[in-house]
Order: sequence, then C-alpha cells, then structure tokens
Amino acid sequence: MSEITLEHIAGLAWPEERLGRQVAAVLDQLRRLHSVLTAFSAGTDSTLLAVLAHAALRDRALAVTAVSASLPQADRAAAARLAAAYGFRHAFIETDEIKHPAYAANPPNRCYHCKSALFRALRELAAARGLAHVLDGANVDDAADFRPGRQAARENNVISPLAAAGFTKADIRLVSGILGLPTAAKPADACLASRIPYGTPITAMELRRIDAAEDGLRGLGFGQVRVRSHGDLARIELAGPDIPLAARDDMRARITQVLQSAGYRYVALDLRGYRTGSLNEMLSANSRPSMPG
Repeated sequence: MSEITLEHIAGLAWPEERLGRQVAAVLDQLRRLHSVLTAFSAGTDSTLLAVLAHAALRDRALAVTAVSASLPQADRAAAARLAAAYGFRHAFIETDEIKHPAYAANPPNRCYHCKSALFRALRELAAARGLAHVLDGANVDDAADFRPGRQAARENNVISPLAAAGFTKADIRLVSGILGLPTAAKPADACLASRIPYGTPITAMELRRIDAAEDGLRGLGFGQVRVRSHGDLARIELAGPDIPLAARDDMRARITQVLQSAGYRYVALDLRGYRTGSLNEMLSANSRPSMPG
C-alpha cells in the first residue's frame, strides 16, 4: 500500500462514468475548501474521504480519530495502520463523552450529544492547526435511518463532501475497491454505545464488555458482528449466511465461552440477523425526539 495521488486517480478506468464524475466533484470541492480536518473512524466512508483529501490537499489535510471508551480497540489500531499505509497526516484526540450526563443517560438522541461534543472538539483542533473546515464521511444513504448526529453536524458547520457528490454506501465501496483500499468490504460499524438499548445508562465498563465480546466473535471468524447488550443477556446479530454456522453445536459452545468470558450470563442468537440500527426499531416515528434547535 502507498500514497494515492491525483495522478493515480486520473489514470483510473471507471466502470461507470458517473463514478468518475463523483470523485472529480469531491476533489474539486476539497481544493476549493483549501484546508480540512476529516473526522476519521477508519471505516469505509471516512477512509475514502481521508485518502481523497490527502490526494487533493496533501499537508493541508489532517485526519483525526476520536479516542474514547465507545471506540473499539480494533478501530483505533486500524486508524493508525491506514494513516501509515497511505501516508496521510493523522492525529488522535481524546474525548470523554461519558462524563456528559445527557449522553451517559442514553436517550434516543444520544448520538446528537456525542457528535456535538466531538465536532466542537474537532473545530477547536482545526482552528489550532490552522485548518479552515471540518469534514465527515456521511453519504446520501445516511438520511434513510434515524441519525441524530446529522443535526449536530449541521449545527457545527461540518461539511460532507461524499454526500454532496451523491455517493451512496455502494458507490463508496465500489470506488474504494477500485483504489485498492482495504476498507472497501469492511463491515458496517458504529460506536459501541449503539449496542445498548435506549434508557440503559452507558458506562465505560459496559462498553469494554461489548468490545471484548465482539472482538472474541471476530476471532471465531465472524465478520459482521453486533452484540446487543441487554443486562446479563447478549443478543448476537450476524450476517445471514453466518447464522447456520453459529447454530452448530460445536460453534454454539465456543460462542458461549467467548460471551461468558466477556461477562455475559446468557447468550441469544438473533435469527433476524444483522441490521443497521436494530435498537431503533423500538422507536416509532412519533416517539423519535425532535432535535434541539
């Protein structure tokens, strides 16, 4: 793996002309922004944006990973590896959203409080580093789910170049694959707090338990993993094809051992499989809170 340059991007053959236009639109917007700080989680979306920002702006682009109890340890390590592999400027910033009562209480708009604190911290860092704008990797599909963090992004003037250029999640994966990014097929991820039902207080101990449980399941060979934490019960969501494997007698015993070692007493396999934001299913459209204005 090595740095991806504008020359490299210009020489690529796109399977669809539309994709080439979308990439060009992102690069053009980045150049017009002049200098940027990208919120970088090491996920599929933010990795593509960080790589494009580096190609367009070089030392006038900085990718920043927020480190807290809600960030899986594997993602922290992945962020450092990706930055080193592709040569883009990178920094970690410590955040401690659990200290904020509005976040720790875990209301349905928890993500709003988390992202508000994050984006304020990133804006302060950007100002200190002389960078004009803060970016995130949101795409157009993000509007389809309940995402209170988008309001926080708007309030903090965070720019979303991928969404502005019309990128869907599928587009991002396709372009990432063409560029050779290892995140092209990375399973969708979210902060560890998203595994805790709304109204259940968030603690560092609980987040560590979830992280250990999911890391253990990945160690058994499962890729797309969610451990939804319901007190003593761990409800496991896996990709559909992995469910029969998990239900085998030998694998059930190994899964149970992993989850009990992480601190759970009971283990359940969700037969509906993995789905984004499954804990949002308890929220009807009428019960979803309005965002602070």
